[in-house]
Amino acid sequence: MLDPKQIRERPQWVEERLASRGGRYDLKEFHALEALKRKAQAETEALQARRNEISREVGRLKANRGDASGLLAEMGELGPRLKEAEGALRLQEEALLEVLTRLPNLPAGDVPVGPDESANVVMHSWPAGFSGVPPEGFLPLNHWDVGERLGVLDFNLAAETVGARFTFFRGAGARLIRALTSFMLDLHTTEHGYEEILPPFLANRESLFGTGQLPKFEEDLFCLRDDPYYLIPTAEVPLTNLVRGRIVEEAELPLKWTAWTACFRREAGAAGKDTRGLIRQHQFDKVELVWITRPEESMAALESLTLHAEEVLKRLELPFRRVALCTGDLGFSAAKTYDLEVWLPGQGRYREISSCSNTLDFQARRMKARLRRAGTKAVEPVHTLNGSGVAVGRALVALLENFQQPDGSLVIPDVLRPYLGGLSRLLPASG
Repeated sequence: MLDPKQIRERPQWVEERLASRGGRYDLKEFHALEALKRKAQAETEALQARRNEISREVGRLKANRGDASGLLAEMGELGPRLKEAEGALRLQEEALLEVLTRLPNLPAGDVPVGPDESANVVMHSWPAGFSGVPPEGFLPLNHWDVGERLGVLDFNLAAETVGARFTFFRGAGARLIRALTSFMLDLHTTEHGYEEILPPFLANRESLFGTGQLPKFEEDLFCLRDDPYYLIPTAEVPLTNLVRGRIVEEAELPLKWTAWTACFRREAGAAGKDTRGLIRQHQFDKVELVWITRPEESMAALESLTLHAEEVLKRLELPFRRVALCTGDLGFSAAKTYDLEVWLPGQGRYREISSCSNTLDFQARRMKARLRRAGTKAVEPVHTLNGSGVAVGRALVALLENFQQPDGSLVIPDVLRPYLGGLSRLLPASG
């Protein structure tokens, strides 16, 4: 949520930053509601002041055995008026909050300006000089063909059992998912300094509001029928909400958490996209990274977090590139985002495998997550960051497409072999 003070003091600048996202964001409603709120607040405070004044005067008169009947009569009339004024003020505050919750975060000053993904900027690629050209005489297959040939993916059975956009991982496929997850968590906890968390896979409305999924993206969430819970779309939700409503002492920061969870998304806005394979599923596994930092350290933290996600891909020997998202391609809560895109030879293109974002104080304001500086009583919002470290299913996609062999087998990257009992190669399923 944006800082109302910033909107009041720099309205034109805020409108310009919002406009750079490509949408239409008129702040007239905000300013009109602000005026109504100030009026309601002034009326409420005046009535409260008069009530307090009467109470003091009544006390003085009673102490001196004076006649307080007139003041008590005024107090009786004042009560309903004050109650009505306080109710009007609450309505104005709720209306103003509703407007604020519809506004996205402001892009950071160094974010490339552009209308959509066509204006995103490639920062670097790994390995240097990578061409993406397959070996001569070998045409790489899509991951769904490789997975079915190896007998590790079963899309048909999942469609019959559940429906579209679900998958059964079978045999070595299930082991590969487990190996990838364990490798990522081990790397982040032992070398990158994260605390591992295993959170619930359900979240309430308050938590989803705090990280910005509600109310804007409700159609993309799976909601339980009989209970007030949602299946989490990402571990960002429970991890970031660990500081909701808290005052964090400066000495505690930064907080760094990682978690593996299943993630659940309706993909309501992706009808007809990636209907085959693992790229866009209703349920998928992801290892998430979350930082809670001091405001002055969050941009440096974004660089560190992104490097941690990159290290996963390097050790898996997967070619990738880092892309800085432009203003028109930023997520709702993000002020700055780097996407890591992995090369998929079967599709002949790069696809996102990690998105690393700094939300500044946007989520913290929604969550009322605050920092108290050492030696002071004043509090201010923390900064929150999140990123995939990385999407497990998409990592499997990249392995299937990049490590497939002309004879139909699949080479296992060295870093995963200890998690698979030394297995170095998968052979095509017989029959």
